[in-house]
Amino acid sequence: MMKNIKIAPSILSADFSKLGEEIISIDKAGADWVHIDVMDGAFVPNITFGAPVIKCVREKTKLPFDVHLMIMNPERYIEDFVKAGADIIVVHAESTNHLHRVIQQIKSYGVKAGISLNPGTSPDALKYLINDLDLVLVMSVNPGFGGQTFIESSVEKIKEIRKMNKDVDIEVDGGITDKTIIKCKEAGANIFVAGSYVFKGDYRERISNLKKEE
Repeated sequence: MMKNIKIAPSILSADFSKLGEEIISIDKAGADWVHIDVMDGAFVPNITFGAPVIKCVREKTKLPFDVHLMIMNPERYIEDFVKAGADIIVVHAESTNHLHRVIQQIKSYGVKAGISLNPGTSPDALKYLINDLDLVLVMSVNPGFGGQTFIESSVEKIKEIRKMNKDVDIEVDGGITDKTIIKCKEAGANIFVAGSYVFKGDYRERISNLKKEE
C-alpha cells in the first residue's frame, strides 16, 4: 500500500528577506513539512543558514521542520538544531565516520532521524542502518544549489531502498516537478522536497499539482 504523500517545500528557494512570511504562506498553501537545507561551505560549496535562523522562524508554523544537514561532522551540532526546533534531522552518509552513532544521537533527543545519499552513493551504505531510520533522503541532484535538473538514475535507487525496507519513509530532493514526481511515486517514494517548482509559481496550485494522484 502506498504511504501518504507529503510535500516539503525547500526554503532554499524562498525569499530570504521575508522568510517568516514565506513559511506562513507555504503552510497556508497546503505544505506538509518545511524543508530546511543547512550548508556549511565545506561538505557542499554553498553556505546557507544555521540553528539561529531556524529558531527565529520556528514560531511561524506548527508544520514539522525537516532539517537537512549538508555539513561535515554533523554530530557537533545535533543538539543545537534540536533546540532550534528541528522535528526531523537528516545527515549525509558521506559526512561522518560514525554514521550509526550520529543516528543514535539524533534519536536520543526524541526527534526523527534520517540518512541522505548523494547521487553517487550506493544504497549499500544503508545496509546495516536502515532498520534504525525513520527516513532515507535520496538526492536526485548533486547537493549544494537549488534549481538543478533531476537525475534519472535516482528512480532505480528509490526502488532499491524500498526493497530494503517497505516501511521507511523515502524522501526525494532535487528537480522535483509535477512531471518528475510521478516516476518517483511509482518507485516507492512518499515525501518530496520541492524548492524552485513551488516558490516560482502559485504556491497552493503547485503543491496541489504535486499531491495529485496519477
